[in-house]
Amino acid sequence: MITAQWNPAGPTPGPGDDPVRKPPTGQAAVPEPAGSRAVVAKPPTGPPAVGPPTARPGPDRPGTARPPTARASGRSGAVSARRQHGLATRHQLTTAGVPGGTIASRTRPGGPWQRLLPRVYLLQTGPPDPRRRALAAVLYAAEPTADPLSGDTAVLTGGAALALLGIRDTPTTPADVLIRAPRRLAPAPGVRTRATSRWPGTMTVSGVPTARPVRAAADFAARTEPGAPPDRIRSVLAQVVQAGWCHPHDLHAELRASRLLARPAVRAAAAELLAGVRSVAEARARDTLEATDLPTPLWNARLHTSDGAFLASPDAYWPDEGVALEVDSAEYHYTRDAWQATLRRRLRLESHGILVVSATPAMLRDTPTEVLAALRAFLDLARSRPTPPRALARGHQQLTLFRTKG
Repeated sequence: MITAQWNPAGPTPGPGDDPVRKPPTGQAAVPEPAGSRAVVAKPPTGPPAVGPPTARPGPDRPGTARPPTARASGRSGAVSARRQHGLATRHQLTTAGVPGGTIASRTRPGGPWQRLLPRVYLLQTGPPDPRRRALAAVLYAAEPTADPLSGDTAVLTGGAALALLGIRDTPTTPADVLIRAPRRLAPAPGVRTRATSRWPGTMTVSGVPTARPVRAAADFAARTEPGAPPDRIRSVLAQVVQAGWCHPHDLHAELRASRLLARPAVRAAAAELLAGVRSVAEARARDTLEATDLPTPLWNARLHTSDGAFLASPDAYWPDEGVALEVDSAEYHYTRDAWQATLRRRLRLESHGILVVSATPAMLRDTPTEVLAALRAFLDLARSRPTPPRALARGHQQLTLFRTKG
């Protein structure tokens, strides 16, 4: 899991109902999307980067800091390096008493420290992981005298921020970092800074200050190149909403504030989310159904029994006829446990009089006429049934809004 600490600053989002998943408050565990492997974000396990070493250093011990000089053992430098996963800025090191010559000596080729970005150093050997690279970008962009972990002068956003939350298909480089306008920074390898006068609410993900997911998603859409895969924006925005990181109405408002709804791909993805669609497979199914004369279904409707117990949430549901469409992809449904859960859900629906049509994304893409024929036959059959389905639909899935203070 990934630990995230919430900072409820920023604009107040719009209304919502029927909460399904609360966003993180304080410390929260963020699950990976279904079918993917959880990533566990842990604090660095190596010795403090500045201060007394815990193991004898040497060329055969990668990732271990060498003994610092007397002037390099200042308390502020040691505390900064521990908080920052072994990273430090030049300002932090010199403030801690590390001479410039020592910094240059230790960052020479083959030395125990590495210069990741201008004025940003990793105080150990070994390649940095994506989390450290993301934090290095924030340290580079933050004002030298400010606390870079506060999120007051620089925050990660866009694809790199979403990747820390486990959102798939998000490029981690270049790392997009917001800074406060009118400040400007020189370009740096693998970092894109953007000055903004509309500072976002922030949160801390695995020790890295980031923009709230709703803003990070909008910044990702803004920076996606026209030549990117056509469904990338669709997939990423759907994952952010499906994971519960923002409400579709909040995302729509942020995309509008960022002036992105004029882009056809962004506008289409936002409209699908407002309709209740929560995945690319469902979006393609919706495209297929909208090209026919079939009635418009509810997407991700929450079905309940007559006594109020939750029954299931089919991908598409026709409440008047009691017909459901389930789009079962191999990625999420074809492990043994997932397949059995899918069958049990179908049995629950059928036991309450609901007719279920199951299809894969490939079937909807390659043989849509067969799927549509089955749906049409079930809809016609349902209209002549003497017994209506025993389930109540409560509209498409709604998520808890992010509430802010002050």
